[in-house]
Amino acid sequence: MTRVGPRTANLVAVGFALTALAYGLARFAYGLLLPQIRIELGLGTVAAGWIGSAAFGAYCGGVVAAFMGVPRWGARVVAVAAGLCATAGLGLMGMAGSATTLGVAMGLAGISTGLASPPLAAAVGRHIPQAGRPRANGVINAGTAAGIMLSGVAALAFAAAWRELYLGFAVIAAAVTLWLWQAIPGEETTKPSPGAFDMRPRGLFSLCVAAAMMGAASTAIWTFGADILREQLHFSDQQIALAWLALGTTGLVSVMTGTATDRFGIAVVNRMSLVLMGLGLVSLAAGSWMSVLAFAAMGLFGAGYIVSCGALLLWGITLFPARSDLGIGLPFLMIAVGQMIGAPLFGGLLEATGTAAALTGAAVVMACAAIPAPHSARKDAGAGNHPEPASVT
Repeated sequence: MTRVGPRTANLVAVGFALTALAYGLARFAYGLLLPQIRIELGLGTVAAGWIGSAAFGAYCGGVVAAFMGVPRWGARVVAVAAGLCATAGLGLMGMAGSATTLGVAMGLAGISTGLASPPLAAAVGRHIPQAGRPRANGVINAGTAAGIMLSGVAALAFAAAWRELYLGFAVIAAAVTLWLWQAIPGEETTKPSPGAFDMRPRGLFSLCVAAAMMGAASTAIWTFGADILREQLHFSDQQIALAWLALGTTGLVSVMTGTATDRFGIAVVNRMSLVLMGLGLVSLAAGSWMSVLAFAAMGLFGAGYIVSCGALLLWGITLFPARSDLGIGLPFLMIAVGQMIGAPLFGGLLEATGTAAALTGAAVVMACAAIPAPHSARKDAGAGNHPEPASVT
């Protein structure tokens, strides 16, 4: 295991960049740019929801591929594959002329997101000492917020030029992919031992249920948030981009997730983050009364979502200490399963009942996601105190 130094800092930095690319640009920028995309391509609400759902489904496939690929080919190869898929997906988004092409592009983007987190977890587990892993994982996870912020700033600068934005994002993706190959050390691969870890640890079902319910409720914002701001609250493109910027900026608090879970426990941190998201959804439902309330709602949701993702991945690592890539990938897989199911359901509910009822329903689901919790809710349940993971390679 290498000492903490410039090489370690470079690893964390490129992990942050890949997370920003895969989650912030390739995945969640779709919700921000959806109003312009719908107008140009003539997409209905349900069709837009199904395309978003396809991306989440592709994400699930990417996570499974990463589970199998990291032990076989190493973290660097899988991370570079994530960058290549993001580059291809973003480029195709910029050239999409139909809903079918758009769906294929979003599928590639979804695969890139699924491939991204497990190799980064494996690299952190191998090259960063145990004491520094929670903080490193927290910083890397905060890349999602940075990517959302970048997409918001770009949308402010270029207004409705969504094609040009996606092509520009593709250029960024290509640069990050080259950086990944340089920054992540090549590893000797090994076949995982079937008996090296318990595939059904106590608390696995609770983690899966909590992650899936959170993911399902979150599609209210990630897939339909910009549409709601435009159609129901009459926000301009500039106001929508500012709301997205608020969402990403508050998400940067997630860099402290590792420290917070060490002090207060994973259960407390995750429940507080779910409360923030639930308040954000309810506040957005009431945003028509006061526009500033909508900005606050997006900020609450952004902080809650990124922190919850961090808490869930640390929860997963405590269940699979010998396979940190599996511990991180599994909760993200279940979040995506929830989003795959939730996107078309929320789209249908939005059309059938209206904005306020649909958002309130999503908030109720978010509250239910707080019921499952790690079996150990003590302060020492944080990720920094689990046993030293075995070397991934």
